[in-house]
Order: sequence, then C-alpha cells, then structure tokens
Amino acid sequence: MILFLTGDAVRDLTSGHAVRDIEVAVHGNALELKKILAGTPVQIWGEDEASRSLYLCFPGTVRVDVVSTHRTEYPKPGQPVFHPASIQEDLRRRDFTANAMALSLNEGSFGLLMDPLNGAADIEARTLRLVSNYGFLEEPALMIRATRYRARLGWELDPKTQVRYENARGEGVIESLSGHERSRELEQIAHEDDGLKVLHALENEGWMKVLFAAWTPAKADEERLAALHALAVDLLVQGVHADVSAAQMQLLTAKMPPKELAALKKLLLRPGFVEEWNSLDTLASGFAKVLLAKDNQTPSATFKLFTSYDPEAVLWLAFTSKDAAVKDRFNQFLKVWPETRQRIPYALMQEMRIKPELANYNEIVQAVFLELIDGKLATPEEMRAFLEPFSPPAPPPQITIKRTRGKRGEAKVKDYDEEESEDGLEAEEDLDDMGGEDDEIGLGIGIPKVDLEPDSADEGEPDEEEAEQEEEEEAEPVAPKRGPKGAKASASEPPDSVVKGEKASAKKMEPAPAVGGKPGKPHAAPGHPAERPNAAKGAAAKTPVAATKPAVKTPANHAHGKSPAPAKAKPAPAKDAHKGKAAAKPEPRKSPAKVSKPAPKPSPAKSHASHHGAARHPGASKPHKPSKPAPGRSSAKKH
Repeated sequence: MILFLTGDAVRDLTSGHAVRDIEVAVHGNALELKKILAGTPVQIWGEDEASRSLYLCFPGTVRVDVVSTHRTEYPKPGQPVFHPASIQEDLRRRDFTANAMALSLNEGSFGLLMDPLNGAADIEARTLRLVSNYGFLEEPALMIRATRYRARLGWELDPKTQVRYENARGEGVIESLSGHERSRELEQIAHEDDGLKVLHALENEGWMKVLFAAWTPAKADEERLAALHALAVDLLVQGVHADVSAAQMQLLTAKMPPKELAALKKLLLRPGFVEEWNSLDTLASGFAKVLLAKDNQTPSATFKLFTSYDPEAVLWLAFTSKDAAVKDRFNQFLKVWPETRQRIPYALMQEMRIKPELANYNEIVQAVFLELIDGKLATPEEMRAFLEPFSPPAPPPQITIKRTRGKRGEAKVKDYDEEESEDGLEAEEDLDDMGGEDDEIGLGIGIPKVDLEPDSADEGEPDEEEAEQEEEEEAEPVAPKRGPKGAKASASEPPDSVVKGEKASAKKMEPAPAVGGKPGKPHAAPGHPAERPNAAKGAAAKTPVAATKPAVKTPANHAHGKSPAPAKAKPAPAKDAHKGKAAAKPEPRKSPAKVSKPAPKPSPAKSHASHHGAARHPGASKPHKPSKPAPGRSSAKKH
C-alpha cells in the first residue's frame, strides 16, 4: 500500500510538541489490514466501516489510527458521505491547515512533506485556520476540536476563523453533532496531557452539555490527578514510559455515579481503550505478585522488573498500593537507587578505554549500576577486575617515520676567480706585482660590464685608427706609481703593463660573435690578463691551439685580416719594465676591498675599436699604424 503519515503527528513533529496520536493514511481499504495483523501482538481497539478506518494499539500502548484516503460530502450538517480519493483530496477535506499535511512513508519519496494549504506557515504563526470556509457549518465537531486545541497548544484562531466560529456557535450548529464525532471527542479528553484543563475549557464553552451533560469538572478528583501526573514524571525519569490515559480517565470520573460511568464508557470511540480502563486494578494486582516473588528479591532483579513490565500496571500499582513491601520497593526504585548512579566510575572507564563511542557502552554502564545496587564492587580493585573484560585492546602505537636531516653543504662563495682559468689567475698575480692592493690596476677584474646599446658592428666597421684616436682622447692619465722594487715610473711614458692593466680594469670578457649559426667562444678584450704581453720584451703571449677543432675567425677579425683572439692565453712571466727582471710573485690577494675610482665606460664605437685594435698608453701623442701581425699571434698584442 501507499502510506502517508498525516494528522496530529505531522503537526506535533513540525511544531516540536510531544506526539500522542499517530495517524497513517493509505491508498486503498485500511480494513483489509485486519487479516495481516491477526497473528501479531498488535491489538485492534476498534474500527469504522463508513470511513474504512482501523484503530490499533501496539505494544507499549502506542495508538495508531489507519484511515483510508477519502473525500467527504455533507448533504446535511454532521452527516458526511465518504468517497475514496487521493492523498491530495484527502488533505483538502481536513479540519485545520495545521493538520492538512502529510509525510510520505514510501520508498523513493520517504520523508517528502506535502503541504498544499501552507499549514507550516500557520504552525509557525501558532494559528488555527479552517481548511473550508464552511467547516463549522458542515461539521460542528470542529468547534469542539478548536476549543481543545486552544487549551492544549495555547494557539489562537485566525481572525476569519474566529468570526466563523462565533457565527456557527450563535446559530446553534452544535446540535447537529454526529454520534461518531461525539464519541471521538469524549475519548480524546482522556488522551490529553492535562485532561482536567481541557474538561474545564469545554465546560466553559458549553460543549460538555452536548457531549455528555453528566460529566463535569466537579466529578473529577483534582488532588489525586496532580499526584498521578507527578508520579508519571518520576517514572519517566527512571525509564518507565507509561500512558496515563486510562488512569487519568479513572480520576476524571472518580465522583461520577456507576450508572453514568457505564453510559459514558459505551459512548467512547475505541472499545479496546475501555477494556484497558476497566482492567487497571487487575493489572496492578498482577504486578504486585510478581514484584514480591522470591525470584525478584535482589535489587538488580527488582530494577529489571520495574523497567520491563507493563508501564501502565507499574504506574497504577505505585499510585494505588498500600502494601508496605510494595511501597518500600518503589521507594528504592525512585529515590535510593538513582543516587547509586553517582558511584559509577566514569573516570576509570575512560582510563580503560571504555568510552561512549563503544556500541555496548550503555549496557556496560547498566551492568555496573546493577552490581553497585547489589552491594558489589566495593573496592577499586574489584571495579577494575569487573571492567577488564569490557576494556577494548589498546590501539597500536603510532608509527612515526624519522627522516634523517640532510647535511648542510658548505656555502660556496662564487668569486670571479672561479670564472677564470688557472692561466688567468697566474696573469692576475703578475698584475698585482705592479702595485699594492689598493692600486687601480686590478679594479676592473671581475666587475661586469653592461652594454645597454647594440653593437656598432651591425652598422659597419669603423676605421681602426679613428677608433684608437677617440680612445686616446678620452682616456685619463694614470698617476705615477712606485713599483714593488721602488723604481719610479715615468709620468709621460708609463710601462706597457701598467697601461694594459688599466685597460683590463675597464673591460671584461666578451663573447665572440656567432659564426655559422653557432655562438663563438668568448675571447679576451685587449688588456685582459689572459692576453697580457710581456712588459719587458713586448712579445705577445702564446696562443693555445685547440686540440679538437681549429680556431674560427670572427667576422670582425676576418674583415681586417686578423686572426681570432684566443679565449685564454698563458702569458710569460711578467718582468719589471726597466730592469727586465722577473717580478716577485706575491701571495694571492683577496677581492679588492675598496674601489678608488671606476674606469670610464667606453662608448660603443670605442668599445668596438678597443675590442679589435691594439691598446695604447694615454701618453702617446700620435698613434701609429700597426704593422701586420705575424701568423699565429693575436692582433691585439702590438705596440
């Protein structure tokens, strides 16, 4: 069957109130379920042929009404005619919008809320609004239901609904109340949480005269009703969920004559509820015998009996029994044993890894509690021994992978000496012999040169003599320095090594132009330590010959008929400019600590000329045309 949860249950779930009645609407005939439920613990409390409804009671006194979806017509007030219909039509024939909602219980749409009349908004506003404008006229029982809802929920009628309520009440529509709805509303008083409060509200509105005139609030035992509700709360705290409907009905009619009481019981909707009401004393006496039996003398057995027996029998025996032994058992159950729960060793359980995350945690706590009320587990050792079987094994130790810290390599300081070969280093040491550490001769070594303008070689080769002339005009004279052996150098004619050292301070290694689509090897500019000639003899340094492939002429050198400059040349040992002796080789010095005066930045033309021409000292008054170099010698080493 197609099932939907409808009626009061959906309203209470949505509004947050306690659910008292469960109603299930089915597509089809609900009366056919009687055959299926024949062999089950479910009790059939009643049925209604006209609306094809079935009233059931599940174990634990859970009331469930199974109704067939239908629509209604009212040829006369209070006389409905039922027709099978869909769930949508069934919701539109309901009393108030707050009750006209349904939750699907079917696979594929389970939990789907159907609210065609926006009942959720009225629940949020705590308002009762009629589904049909003629609801009070067609079904007068809705006025009684509205009064009951206001007393229980504290809600108010919608303004338009309130007007219709007053009009229907003034016209005396209540006289057309049907017998079926009268029985329903009479029994519903017993199922309210506070039946006496609802009984007072119905009496004040005058509806009890129509329902059952002999039943008034004066026939109820108000003092005992208050005690009954207090006892029900105490039992609820200890885990006994009792339905107070039958016991409450007994006290609401406590002062009613037996004849009127019998007539009232015949008017109630569910005969099964009447049987439960009549059997209260029998259920209580049966529980008393079981409670005082020898098998249930221990506190743990008594506690189990209280929590597993019929809760309505437990409630009524506790409320009506005058036996001292029974009262003592109830006193132990309600007052003494709850204090024992304070002795449950939650800290020890936590230490033994018995935590709420365990599936059987509640069972373990209950077992400890039962042992405590029996007087056992008096020492911590006994407690630990009892909990040991329930303690889960310790988790495996966490595996941590230790990563060895890598050794820090020594910081490598990149120095310009690393970029030079051993030949260049020896040439630099020769250069240091000509002056002190603060001499300007070695300042240019290692200082990078930045060319921001393109090479002028792309626009054509300038005349070599003109380039030398421009270089000599812009060069600054070098102050006379005393050599390492004390000899004074002439201010007008400085040694060639000094002049070329000065040139080396202003230039760096520049790469040769690409030849044949391949980058050329870097070659030294004139004056670089790698190509410094012998100062005394004026001889050019020996050019190293490549072992694997011959030297390739660069485009610039090829234009002037010059041989390409080698990348690095191993110079002859430097000698003193005047004495012709080999200079003393000092200790390798560190990088220049300070720069006294940077070399001037040459122009592109001058840079190009100095790259291909011979280096001259600034003291020369007139340049002379260099002779054609001998084969195998660099054109940059002529004087």
